[in-house]
Amino acid sequence: MNAILFPGQGSQIVGMGSEFYNNFEIVKKIFQEADDKLNYKISKIILEGPEEKLKLTQITQPAILTVSYAIFSVLKKEFNFDFKSTKYFAGHSLGEYSALVCSESLNFNDALFLLYERGKSMQEAVPVGKGSMIAVLGSKIEELNNLIKELKIKGVCEIANDNADGQTILSGDIESINLLQTVLKENKKKFIPLNVSAPFHCSLMNPAANKMKDKIYSVDFKKPIFDVVCNVTSKPENDPENIKKLLIEQIYSTVRWRESIINMSKEKITDFIEIGPGKVLSGMVKRTVKNINCFSINSIDDMKKIIDEFKK
Repeated sequence: MNAILFPGQGSQIVGMGSEFYNNFEIVKKIFQEADDKLNYKISKIILEGPEEKLKLTQITQPAILTVSYAIFSVLKKEFNFDFKSTKYFAGHSLGEYSALVCSESLNFNDALFLLYERGKSMQEAVPVGKGSMIAVLGSKIEELNNLIKELKIKGVCEIANDNADGQTILSGDIESINLLQTVLKENKKKFIPLNVSAPFHCSLMNPAANKMKDKIYSVDFKKPIFDVVCNVTSKPENDPENIKKLLIEQIYSTVRWRESIINMSKEKITDFIEIGPGKVLSGMVKRTVKNINCFSINSIDDMKKIIDEFKK
């Protein structure tokens, strides 16, 4: 059995999807659809940059969706990939929207609108320079939770992403995160400050969730043709009303990616296929579960190899 995975923010790179764009009419149509819906040339930013623009949250989010959906559409419609062994779709943070589009729960145009608004709302929730995020490496999530409790931090310092064994992202206000960094340094724990524009997936994002509530509920969601494993619960979901509720909660909640992968592997998933820019998720999967196969599709050659692999 396999699961299809879709990447989130941080996987973007100028030129992503260009090989597919240059070779498949279906991709040109999808890129044009994104331009038309968003009312600006997101396709030009994806293919040519500049990187500074592509890194803006409200551009990054619909851009990654566009590329992921385009690659998926080539796999499905041009290469006729057989999904009979597919059990789950899952996406990391904004990737959950890609999973919902590709599982036919959410219309691509509606997802573009929601992600543009989501990016804008998340960006506006906290003034620039007031929030911070760090990646902590080699520490267990329980240790970090205990450390946060012991420090009795008055501000916000929360687990934003439980990505993989030994890779946890923390998010909060700059003073609280700086205090945590000082203690981590004293304890010789590895961490990397992240170059992000806002402190995502923590309670500072509550204003963004409130802004997005009506927008998400105004959009039509259908029952997905494959269960989508949700970030908030790390469990599969197929009820449209629950999916909407969880997308709102996802904005300020921990992305429970490590647990999602573990839960899928317990359900006999042995092959994980990452569709979209980069190979970030494949790396996280390999760190979390053993004796599985990971594939990522970034080129036509990658796609041909996967088709051959699954024909065996």
